[in-house]
Amino acid sequence: MAFGRPLNTPVRDWQCRRVWLVGASTGIGAALARRLAEQGARLALSARGREKLDALAAQCPGAHVVPMDVTQPQDYPRVRDEILALWGGVDVVVLNAGTYAPMRAWELTPDLLRHTLDTNLLGVMDGVAAVVPQLLEQGSGALVIVGSVAGYGGLPRAAAYGPSKAALINLAESLYLDLAPRGISVFLVSPGFVATPLTAQNDFRMPALIQPDEAADAIVAGLARGAFEIHFPRRFTCLMKFLRLLPYHLYFPAIRRATGL
Repeated sequence: MAFGRPLNTPVRDWQCRRVWLVGASTGIGAALARRLAEQGARLALSARGREKLDALAAQCPGAHVVPMDVTQPQDYPRVRDEILALWGGVDVVVLNAGTYAPMRAWELTPDLLRHTLDTNLLGVMDGVAAVVPQLLEQGSGALVIVGSVAGYGGLPRAAAYGPSKAALINLAESLYLDLAPRGISVFLVSPGFVATPLTAQNDFRMPALIQPDEAADAIVAGLARGAFEIHFPRRFTCLMKFLRLLPYHLYFPAIRRATGL
């Protein structure tokens, strides 16, 4: 909020709002698609897996399935043009596609590192490059970038994932400064632990773990507030924000105690 005013234009009425959701097939993306469909949004659903998208579209009346791979830069213009031909414009673009593999420093390989960055960072930046000209031409619209609290500060087992999400925080801030004066809203979503196929890889207790439907509700509520950053669950994310304020000689021991690593 800026002096009591929301930083973005609040998104409250989803009836007939045109939403392109990238990374929609599972987890937070699928839950958000179902929630927005319930509220009357017109959905274009993108991810690599056609079968999962078709199953999701069956739960979202009127949804259009437009498969794509965010690691293939040419896919974004192709799908964007298909959506514009269908709707004539787009109101909200949710860039949610991501990947995660627990990775310590000694487990890094060039292939794993590049796959993570291609999906989590370049896969978002390519999406931004594809849609921003259209939003500017419209003079309205919203970009929703899904990051992670793993981007707040260094964590064990996040040698590739954490940096990719930290870069998204910087990206969203930069986009906001450029686009907000021109009528385009930019939202940063920073989830904590959400029960998805990706977090199922973790072999440790995940504090404040929530379900995808809870995450979708938090995102919808944050968009309705016009908040720049939508972070949840707050009992966990606020703690992570506090830890990031500590000097390193306190931050590193606190993280080690918290994770046991």
